[in-house]
Amino acid sequence: MKHAPGQHALPQNLTAVPHAIAADERYRHYGHRGAVLWLTGLSASGKSSLAMALEQALTAAGYSCYVLDGDNVRKGLNRDLGFSPQDRSENIRRVGEAAALFADAGLICITAFISPYKADRELARMACPQGFHEIHIAADLATCEARDPKGLYKKARRGELSEFTGVDAPYETPLQAELTLHTAQEDMASSLKKLITYVLDAIPLQSSPR
Repeated sequence: MKHAPGQHALPQNLTAVPHAIAADERYRHYGHRGAVLWLTGLSASGKSSLAMALEQALTAAGYSCYVLDGDNVRKGLNRDLGFSPQDRSENIRRVGEAAALFADAGLICITAFISPYKADRELARMACPQGFHEIHIAADLATCEARDPKGLYKKARRGELSEFTGVDAPYETPLQAELTLHTAQEDMASSLKKLITYVLDAIPLQSSPR
């Protein structure tokens, strides 16, 4: 039987070991449900800035959360992967599974990845079906290219980077994201306020955790 890139048949000798701590116990401990906040968008759309600012704001409000950022993860967990379509898919598959483990532990995992392919984002959602929130950081290519804080678009236009999303690789826009932030039309503070409001409503915090 053939498998999609990054997928392999599970060995027959695996047996899942159940946790001794139930989801409700984790809820009482942390004061909120575990979740995955999946920020997706073009390079320079504002994903990382919003993710880190959200982590800071939620922590101050009493949430337990952690950011998985694209560049950070590629320096460690996924340093063996390149940027071919197959490697991009495997990158997101691994991140989706890791984020789901954070959520299962009762934490809020905030991810900041371009994650250009709809199918890959759907696999990430399937890994955490009860607590996945797709958040589209919607800035158009012209805006992102004008910002270009890392100089990546310039390198891609010069041919120094291949298969760069938005230049010579596609970005498949989310059609049913739980939240869309238009970061080309509003400043970061306005987008962050909307993002925080969404999280407080979607993942309410107990008044007296533990």
